[in-house]
Order: sequence, then C-alpha cells, then structure tokens
Amino acid sequence: MAAARSAKKTAARAGARRVEVRLPPLAPFGAGELEPEGDYDGLEFRDLDLARQQAPSARFLDCGLYGCVLDDTRLTGARFIDSVLSGIRGVGTDLARASLRDVEVRDVRMGGVQLHGAVLERVLVKGGKIDYLNLREAELRDVVFDGCVLAEPDFGGARLTRVEFRGCELRGADFTGVRMTDVDLRGATLLDIARGVERLAGAVISPSQLLDLAPAFAAQVGVRVEP
Repeated sequence: MAAARSAKKTAARAGARRVEVRLPPLAPFGAGELEPEGDYDGLEFRDLDLARQQAPSARFLDCGLYGCVLDDTRLTGARFIDSVLSGIRGVGTDLARASLRDVEVRDVRMGGVQLHGAVLERVLVKGGKIDYLNLREAELRDVVFDGCVLAEPDFGGARLTRVEFRGCELRGADFTGVRMTDVDLRGATLLDIARGVERLAGAVISPSQLLDLAPAFAAQVGVRVEP
C-alpha cells in the first residue's frame, strides 16, 4: 500500500520530458533574406543580421541559429522543429502564435519578445536573459527554464503542463489566469510574483518560497498580518 501511495505521489509530480537536440551536418544559409512561408531545412544561420526581416509562417527544421540579431524580426506563426537558437540577440522579436517543438534556446539576450498564443513543446531555455517575455494565452508542455533570468514575464491566461524552473530568476512574473499542471517552481533562485499568486494551484514550491510568498497569499484571502 505504501509503495502504491508513493507511486501515485510520484506520478502526480511528473517532471518535464527533457529535450536534447542533435543536429545533422548543416549547410550555411546564403546571403538572401528570410521569406514569408519560407521552408528552411538543415541550415546554419550564423552571426547574421536578420533585423526587421519578414518571415511569417516560415518553417525551420533541423536548423541552427547562432549569434543572430532579430530586432523587430517578424516570425509570426513560424515553426521551429528540432532546432537550436543560441546567442540570439533581439528586441521586439515577433513570434506570436509560433510553434517550437524539440528546441533548445541557449544564452539569448532578448527583450519584448512576443510569444503570445504560441505553443512550446519539449523546449529547453538555458542561460541568458529575457526581459518582458509575452507568453499570454500560450501553451507550454515539457518546458524547462534553466539558469536564465526572466524579467517581468507575462504568462497571463497561459496553460503550463510539466514546466520546470531550475536555477533561474523570475522577477515580477504575471500569472494572471494561468492554468498549471505539474509545474515545479522549487528550483527558482528568485520567485517574485507581481500578479496571479492565487493561480499557483497545480504547482509545487519549496518551504522557503512559501514563507516568501506568505504576505501575498495573506493579502489574497484578505488577512492582515500585524505585529
């Protein structure tokens, strides 16, 4: 019976399935620009300035983007499959309604990234810093944030399933209307929730995080804490 209860407890805290992208030998992308609905397969984009280019609904399969600039680049509805994005820099990159599946995002420095309505499945975000990440109404499944800084991320109305935060900082996070299942926040080195603390049902936090969040929980239920 004890073993059965332990198994049920373990199942109830299912962790994110890990992604490990192994790219085939890649061909270099030429000097041209990205195109709307472009189909990119097995290509390497290295140290390219792709700022303000327009490539809605483009498809990237088995691709590597390294050290590229994506300022105001429009990639709405784009699909990234079995790909790596490393050292990317960009402000205002538009990835609304994009789909990322089996993708590694490493050491990026970005701000104002639009990922609202996007679908992220088996994605690793490791290192780097993203300011004002917009994930409103997005769907995240088997996503790991590892060693990164998320400043004022907006998860409003998003659905998070098997999402882990490991060694990362969440600064001023907005969880308004979020729906969580098997979300592990225990590894966050900083857990600062600006809005939506009442939406943490379905998440697991550490005892120290509970103490840090106690004032917010008290305020949510109308309890005053006074000496």
